Amino acid sequence: MKVSIYLVLVLLLTGCSSTRINDSWVNKDYVDYQPKKVLIVGLTDNVIARRLFEEQLKTEFSKRGVDAIESYTVFKPTFTNLKQTEENIQKEVERISKDGFDAILISAVKGVEEKTSYSGDTYMRNYHWRRFGRYYYLVQDVHLIEGYYSKYKIYHVEASLYNLKENNDKSLVWVTSYDIVDPKQINTTVSDYVKAIINSLENKRLINSN
Repeated sequence: MKVSIYLVLVLLLTGCSSTRINDSWVNKDYVDYQPKKVLIVGLTDNVIARRLFEEQLKTEFSKRGVDAIESYTVFKPTFTNLKQTEENIQKEVERISKDGFDAILISAVKGVEEKTSYSGDTYMRNYHWRRFGRYYYLVQDVHLIEGYYSKYKIYHVEASLYNLKENNDKSLVWVTSYDIVDPKQINTTVSDYVKAIINSLENKRLINSN
């Protein structure tokens, strides 16, 4: 019985999205703002994840009538692989602005947090077990079973949309932070994350619904 319940829980958990919104903000100065041509930047050293993210987000933007281009086709490797000064970054922004881009959507990992979960039965608060022998019997698996506690990671990720036509402190249009919990499969994780970004942008009316 316990095995069947465990399998059901696994199926339910693996079917859930691994991405959840933590906080979201939109600039009130951009009530009617909608970008026309967006450069998508996935800031990560994982090349596969970056390509998947930029390509999938481009596809979703295109479905909603927004022209979007992946940054890996625009930025040279010498730009992304080396630490840049603010002056060099500004020159790059000016270059892409001349190419017709009016906005940049950038995603970056802001931090990683390791958690520990309890993999045994549900923690019991039934305190009528007052005998030591009974208590010891119920909790002994903690040190006898390897892997009784399992560790997982939470990636704190932030996505921001900037208006390139406003080169000042008011250029930030929208920012939302997400928690990506214990990512396992890169395709599923990226798809969930892209879906969360699109939903947020639609809710803020920064892009049209599909």
